[in-house]
Formats: sequence, structure tokens, C-alpha cells
Amino acid sequence: MGLDWKKIALFAGGTLFGTAGIKILSSSDAKKVYTNGTAAVLRAKDCVMQTSTKIQENAEDILAEAKAINESRAEETFTEETEVEADAVSEEAIAE
Repeated sequence: MGLDWKKIALFAGGTLFGTAGIKILSSSDAKKVYTNGTAAVLRAKDCVMQTSTKIQENAEDILAEAKAINESRAEETFTEETEVEADAVSEEAIAE
């Protein structure tokens, strides 16, 4: 079995990158970048939450209006059916 140079190269590259990454992450510039990034994420979260709340409120309004429309249509249909039945009864009474 020989040495697997590909695995050794990947290990060495990972070690170098990891070491450099730790140095970069510990710098004050990196701290500023992460702080600004975190602030942006928090602002985005607030914006999404506000939008979500508005959508939920609008959905509740839409549902209430839709129910009201269906109830009024059901009442209209009931009234029309009652009138048709009343007309049929009066026509039968006239026919007799």
C-alpha cells in the first residue's frame, strides 16, 4: 500500500485553511462583519414578522368577508325558494 497523496493533500489543505480561518475569525474586522451581518439578519427577521402579521390579519379579514358573502347568498337563495314555493301553492289554490 502506498501513500494516498490525494488524501494527504486534502488534509494539509484543510489544516491550512482551518488555521487561516481561525485567525481571520478572531480579527476585529471579522467581528465588525459578523456584527453587521447579525444586525442585518435581525432587521430582516423583524420585517418578515411584520409582513407575516399583516398577511395573517388580512387573511382573517378576507375569511370574515367571504363568510358574510356566503351567508347573504344563502339567505337570498332561501328567500327565492320560499317565493317560488309560495307561488306554486297559490297557483294550485287558484287551479282548484
